[in-house]
Amino acid sequence: MSLLERLNNDMKQAMKNKEKDKLSVIRMIKSSLQNESIKLGTKELSETEELTVLSRELKQRKDSLHEFVKAGRDDLAEKVRIELTVVELYMPKQLSEDELTEIIKETISEIGANSKADMGKVMSAIMPKVKGKADGSLVNKLVQQHLP
Repeated sequence: MSLLERLNNDMKQAMKNKEKDKLSVIRMIKSSLQNESIKLGTKELSETEELTVLSRELKQRKDSLHEFVKAGRDDLAEKVRIELTVVELYMPKQLSEDELTEIIKETISEIGANSKADMGKVMSAIMPKVKGKADGSLVNKLVQQHLP
């Protein structure tokens, strides 16, 4: 089942169950997917393109949550937490820190990185492998730990 079909089915279910928050987030995701499709000039998005849109939506909400918590706006923070859980339903299973560390070690040895100066090369090689499956800031932190 494609992401769009899944979103449509979940949207219908959310309407039936009168889940306003979930319905709102699903509509936002669908809108973002449609905007991306128009921007790229394609009728359907590839899985990678869909994942890019979902990752962007997730990151925006995480950033908002951080700002709302910092500003002491618990009411808005709670709303964003609910949105985050809905967006995460459509994301692929996240890699554990151990799995991520293994990928990082393999990539560092493939590239032959031997100092922090190679950070950019390592990150650009790793990110396509873990796209949507790991948070970029966690990847960055782990790469820094494993580079001499």
